[in-house]
Amino acid sequence: MTTHVKRAFKYRFYPTDAQAAELSRTFGCVRKVYNMALAARTQAWATRQERVNYNAISAMLTAWKKTEELAYLNEVSSVPLQQALRHLQTAFTNFFGKRAKYPRFKSRKKSRKSAEYTTSAFRFRDGALTLAKMAEPLAVVWSRPLPEGAKPSTVTVSQDAAGRWFVSLLCDDPGVKPLPANGNAVGIDAGLEHLLTLSTGEKIANPRHERRDRAALARQQRRLAKKEKGSANRARARLKVAKIHARIADRRRDTLHKITTRLVRENQTIVIEDLTVRNMVKNHRLARSISDAAWSEFRSMLEYKAQWYGREVIAVDRWFPSSKLCSACGTLQDTMPLNVRAWTCGCGITHDRDVNAAHNLLAAGLAVTVCGAGVRPQRSTPGGRSATKQKPSRREP
Repeated sequence: MTTHVKRAFKYRFYPTDAQAAELSRTFGCVRKVYNMALAARTQAWATRQERVNYNAISAMLTAWKKTEELAYLNEVSSVPLQQALRHLQTAFTNFFGKRAKYPRFKSRKKSRKSAEYTTSAFRFRDGALTLAKMAEPLAVVWSRPLPEGAKPSTVTVSQDAAGRWFVSLLCDDPGVKPLPANGNAVGIDAGLEHLLTLSTGEKIANPRHERRDRAALARQQRRLAKKEKGSANRARARLKVAKIHARIADRRRDTLHKITTRLVRENQTIVIEDLTVRNMVKNHRLARSISDAAWSEFRSMLEYKAQWYGREVIAVDRWFPSSKLCSACGTLQDTMPLNVRAWTCGCGITHDRDVNAAHNLLAAGLAVTVCGAGVRPQRSTPGGRSATKQKPSRREP
């Protein structure tokens, strides 16, 4: 079976002053159009109970451009503005489908700066990428090659909080194909002392990327707090804080990519626990460590790579007592405080808490596979648990 995987290849680039000014104007216009369209749709529903679709809001954009007040929208490429309307339409579709909250207005200071160009608004020839309204190509650092003969369908330009410029090219990657099937299966228990514990007994150390830069981050944050709001000194101090956060995030992402790629290549079936991270970070004693571990990002990477390479990821119900259940005899302990890292069951077997949990997760996941239940992630099915979550929680008499 032939599969065509759409894959985004992200690169850093260094714009000229003219290109940076043009892109900054485009970011501002995209944000303005998005906010105006959201306000128009919200007002139409509040006053007339009318749902305004993409075609109607696109006609409004044409009218806005003809006004004297918004004539500056004609100075940038029209494609990113139309794409902003399409993104808003997608946001409303997800909202009405109960997959997301109501769309929010974009903030000049906090929202992501980005603009999306389709094929009519860029030219990609001989490794040179030129965007609409620009006379010369972008100075892209091609850190890895694109697939041979790749033809990008969309190009997304963005600038992060640290001031770095990135371009992302979406194209088909024929090199992504299902891997040969093997019979390997592994259960994975996520933790803080060790980032991951596998049912094979292997423990992957927690790099604690944020802790390595915690002192430098705190120092720069104290300096930022002393700067006057709106001053140039505050802007420079904010940039220093953002660069530290970016360095931490880059290291964390690199580590997770290496781990997830290895797990997907080595195992046919991967069983994880369906953790509700957004609730767990409400514990103020563990919130920083949980956020640094990035369990949600780990799961996301694992799922899309498994889909690429023909592997299976099973998420076991969050209420399944993997830590309190003896993997040898099935006895369920009454309590298991977090400070207990090893315990002895009544059957005489001493368990490492994390390894035992990984064994139990693997057994529960394999039981789900035998039962033929679905494996859809819970966050994609609001209002109820999927069959994957329900099966392991039922204990046979």
